[in-house]
Amino acid sequence: MNADICIHAWPCSYYLDTEKRWVSGRLSLTPVAVRFTADKTRELLVSFHLSSISEIKKESSSLIFSSLTILEKTTKHWFSSLQPNRNVVFNILEHFWREQLLSCPGAGAQADSLQMTKGKELTGLLAASQKRMEDTTKVLHYQGEQFNNIMKGLNKIDSEMDVADRLLTELESPSWWPFRGKLWKGPLEAKPKEEATISGSKNQEGVIIKIPVIITHGTNSNVMPGKFTLLVSGLEISDSNSQVIHRFELKDVDDIKVHTPYEVSIRQRFIGKPDTSYRLLSARMPEAIPVLEMQFSKKIQFLEDALGFFGARKSPQADLGNSIWQAASVVQPGSSSGEGGGGQAQLQKQKQIVSESETQELKQILKKLKSLALETDTELERQDEVLDVITTSVDRATLNIDKQNRRMKKLT
Repeated sequence: MNADICIHAWPCSYYLDTEKRWVSGRLSLTPVAVRFTADKTRELLVSFHLSSISEIKKESSSLIFSSLTILEKTTKHWFSSLQPNRNVVFNILEHFWREQLLSCPGAGAQADSLQMTKGKELTGLLAASQKRMEDTTKVLHYQGEQFNNIMKGLNKIDSEMDVADRLLTELESPSWWPFRGKLWKGPLEAKPKEEATISGSKNQEGVIIKIPVIITHGTNSNVMPGKFTLLVSGLEISDSNSQVIHRFELKDVDDIKVHTPYEVSIRQRFIGKPDTSYRLLSARMPEAIPVLEMQFSKKIQFLEDALGFFGARKSPQADLGNSIWQAASVVQPGSSSGEGGGGQAQLQKQKQIVSESETQELKQILKKLKSLALETDTELERQDEVLDVITTSVDRATLNIDKQNRRMKKLT
């Protein structure tokens, strides 16, 4: 991910300790760092990594002015006159600082640990593909459960049509017919039903992913920490105490705008009253956006700041293929020429791209991907059969309903 993406920026003042004065400028947040740039000189006065922050606090300068202080190792930075207000900036900075610490516990230990080998890059690409496949499988599973519910409803309609047929037959028979009152004495014969069930169904609603977010409701400038849950049947926004603030069913969502890789807005339109919209900001939003794109492919819109980032990731297979070919191009032992054998062996060792442990991890991920692909294929074939049965059942139910309606009209 590009570490230079500006997630948010706020006009504010920074206390320059060397000159004992306040400097106006902009405080900006990137995925990995906090920066302050002066307005007049455009000089970068402050820049430090999120992992080097020890504490973020709300304080007062001169006992009057509300300020925000960030303790970076042994240096304390003072920011004041924050817009729109101090609480907004505090909540967002604290969220990204906390997520950075949780995702990279040793991020500030050594700069070398941030460098990624080709093996780790390949592992990351395959792990992301595996996660995407698992999310797709969950959605497919929920779709299968919906098909099961449709089949149950159609079977119920079929049974009720049998009851209606008996009632109408009794009503249509003349009063002198000797078997008129005996139609209900015999047990109802169970009619064979065409059923297609999908194994492994669960009553519990499937959670695809849950991430911590900073929530903004409508045009309100205030923010609050909370959670954003992507379900197979909809979207759920809750507060930090897990109390549901709002739930969007899949059909309720009218549009989703991706402002940056870390910020999205969700809206439901209404006629005659204000729309319901929420703006969500999260350090883990890049994990949720591919799922949103899969669920709302016709309703999601990538704005300019997000389009460049996600547009470059539209063909992960090509990137994966390039990485695999690069990894496969490592010089094999014994292929070097006789000249400078020792130096060539040392060069081989330095250019080693994929370690043995990484190779084993790649094999395990590929096995899981193959298993998921086979399960998905089986599930799709099963759902194709279910759709055929549903189509037949719907046609039959439609004919029966039309037939019973005509019979009832004759009786009236």
